[in-house]
Amino acid sequence: MWKDYLYFSKGERRALLILVGLLSVSLGLLIFTDSPGTEIEEPPYSKQPMGYETSKQQDKPDLSDPKKAADSQGSTPQVRYPKQYKSYVADKPGKYENKQQKYPLGTVVDLNKADTSELKCIPGIGSTYATRIVKFRNLLGGFYSVAQLKEVYGIDEEKFDTLKEWFTVNENTLKQLLVNQLPEDSIRKHPYIDYRQAKVLVRLRKKIGKLSGWDNLLLLEEFTEADKSRLTPYLSFD
Repeated sequence: MWKDYLYFSKGERRALLILVGLLSVSLGLLIFTDSPGTEIEEPPYSKQPMGYETSKQQDKPDLSDPKKAADSQGSTPQVRYPKQYKSYVADKPGKYENKQQKYPLGTVVDLNKADTSELKCIPGIGSTYATRIVKFRNLLGGFYSVAQLKEVYGIDEEKFDTLKEWFTVNENTLKQLLVNQLPEDSIRKHPYIDYRQAKVLVRLRKKIGKLSGWDNLLLLEEFTEADKSRLTPYLSFD
C-alpha cells in the first residue's frame, strides 16, 4: 500500500523537479547577496548636525612636518559654528561681552541727568536698579536730594550708604506740578500726593479760585507740615 502513496505520475514528477530547482536558486541568491562586506548605514545619532564641524575633522595636521605633528598632539578640537550663529553674535555683542565696566572711585554722577546706561556704571547698580531709579525719577519730576534714593524699591539704608557718594543732584532740573492748572488725575500721579489730597486740592481750587501757596493747603487736614517739606520743590502755584 505504501507504494501507492509514493507513486507520482510523470506530470507530478516534473512539477516537483521545477519546485526544487526554484528553491535552490532562491537559496543561492540569498547566500551571495548577504555577504559580510555589505556596508551598514551609520546610525543617525552619530552624524554631526548640519553646519557643525570641528577642526579635528577639517584641519588634519601635516604629519610630514615633525614640529606640526608635535603641536597637534594633545590639542583640543575647536568648535566651529555655522555662519548664522557668528552673525547673531556680531549683531548682539552685548549678550556675550563681559560685565559692564564700572566707574572708578571718585566719580560723581548727576542723579537727575544720568540715563540707565550711565547708572549701570555705578558699582552696585545693575539693570534692575537703574530702571527703577529712572522710573521713580520720572514720576517725581526729578530728585532734589540724593537721600530720595532710599525711596526707590529695594534700596535700603545699607544699600544707600554704598551709593550716596557716587551722586549729586541739580535742583534746577526739577519738573513742577502746576496745581492751579492740572486736572485731578494728573496731580494724583505724583508719588507724594494721594487720591484724597488731589481731590480736596482741586475742590478747594474750585471754591476759592487760584491757590496762592501753602497757606491755602495747610488749611486742609489732608496736608501736613511733613507734606509741605517734601512737596514744596514740586508744586508751582503760578
